[in-house]
Amino acid sequence: MNKQELIAKIAKDTGVTKVGAAAALESVLDGITKSLKKKEPITFVGFGTFKTAERKARVARNPQTGAEVKIPKRRVVRFTAGKALKTAIK
Repeated sequence: MNKQELIAKIAKDTGVTKVGAAAALESVLDGITKSLKKKEPITFVGFGTFKTAERKARVARNPQTGAEVKIPKRRVVRFTAGKALKTAIK
């Protein structure tokens, strides 16, 4: 499912227009992004939790040349599925 399909499903299920569904989805995604930028976790009970984690700097190798490449440390997003989601997809 892509973003447009999700917008269409939201519009159909709630009875709002696609424009309204798109605005609602954009608002949710914007809120999640802003919270993660502030290093605040996002929890949807039953669905899961989004949070950020720090990846350490490391040295990797280019598989074609064998040359070492330094990868700097960075923040990444992690998702942990909630119990209800885990049981729903079994």
